[in-house]
Amino acid sequence: MRIIDRYVARQVITGSLLALFVLTGIAVFFTFLAQLGDLNQRYTLGKAIAYVLLSLPRRAYELLPTAVLLGSLMGLGALASSSELVVLRAAGVSVARVGLSVLKAGLAVGVFALLLGEVVAPPGEQYAQQMKSAAMTGAITLRSRHGFWARDGQNYVSISRVLPGARLENIVIYRYDDSLRLRSVTHAPHAEFRDGRWLLRDIRQTRFSDAGAHVEVRKQAWWSSILAPELLDVLVVKPLHLSAWSLMQYIRYLRLNSLDTQQYSLALWVKLMQPFTAMAMLLLAVPFVFGSLRSTGAGQRMLVGVLIGMGFHLASQAIHHTGLVYGAPAALSAATPVVLMVLTAWWMMRRTERV
Repeated sequence: MRIIDRYVARQVITGSLLALFVLTGIAVFFTFLAQLGDLNQRYTLGKAIAYVLLSLPRRAYELLPTAVLLGSLMGLGALASSSELVVLRAAGVSVARVGLSVLKAGLAVGVFALLLGEVVAPPGEQYAQQMKSAAMTGAITLRSRHGFWARDGQNYVSISRVLPGARLENIVIYRYDDSLRLRSVTHAPHAEFRDGRWLLRDIRQTRFSDAGAHVEVRKQAWWSSILAPELLDVLVVKPLHLSAWSLMQYIRYLRLNSLDTQQYSLALWVKLMQPFTAMAMLLLAVPFVFGSLRSTGAGQRMLVGVLIGMGFHLASQAIHHTGLVYGAPAALSAATPVVLMVLTAWWMMRRTERV
C-alpha cells in the first residue's frame, strides 16, 4: 500500500503544483495590467513589477484550494484514462482507500498552505502595500519595520502601526514653527478616525518655549491631519492577509478596548481552516474521477474543477457573511463549508462504491 500511496501522492501533488502555477500566473498577469493604470513619476514600472512579485505568495495562497482540486482531478484523471484506477479496483483497493492515499498527499499540501499563509505571504503583502503607498502619495517620506514618518504641514508625524478600521498605534507629532524650531512633541498610544478627524487618546504633550519645557497630560484630543484613512488604507493589510499570530494579537487589542472582534475572529478561523479546505478539495476529486469523470477528457475535468471551486468560494462567502450578520460563532462559520464538503465527498464515495 505504501507504493500506491507514494504513486497517488506524486500524481496529486504534481498536478496541484502545475495548476497552482497556471492559476497564479493568470492572476499575476491581470494584477500587473491593473497596476499599469496607477503608474506615475514615483510609482514606476519597476515598482509595479516589484509590487506584483511581492503580492504573488498571497495570491497563490488564495488560489491553493482551487488549484489542488484541479490538480487532483487532472492527476487522478490521468490514472483513470490509462485504466490504472480500474486495475487498482480490480486488485481489491476500495474507493475509500484511494481517498485515504489522496488525504496523505493532502497533509503535505496542508503544510505547504500553512507555511505559505503564515510565513511567506503576510510580510510580502505588507511590504508591497507600504512600497506602493510611499510611491503613490509622496506623503510618507520614510518607512521602516518600526513604522513610518510623514509630513503634515509644519508637523512631522511618526506612526508605529496602522490598524484596520481607521486606527493608529503609537503616534508622535513633532510641531515646528516657521523658523524650524521645535515647539511641541505630542505622543498618543492610540488614535481612531471620527467625524473627519483623528481622536487621540491618553495624550502626553511636551511644549517648548523660552521659559523651558512644560508637560501636559490629557485623556483625549482631536487632531486634524491630511493623513486621512483613504491615504493610510493602502498601508493596512486586510485581515485575511495577516498571519494567524498577528490576527490573535489584534483581536486581543480589540477586546482590551471593548471593540467588536467578530470580523477578525472569523478571518482567524478561516485562515486556520485553510489547510483543511485544501485537503477537503482533494478528497472531493476522488468520487468524481471514479464516477462521472472517469472517461472524460482533461478539458471537461478542468471545467468541472473550476465550477466546483467557484461554487465553493461563493458558498463559503455566503456562509461567512450570514454568520457575521446573525452573530454565529466564528469557528462555526469558518468550519461549516469545509465540513459540508467533506460530508459531500464521503457520500459520493459511498455511492461510487455501490456502483
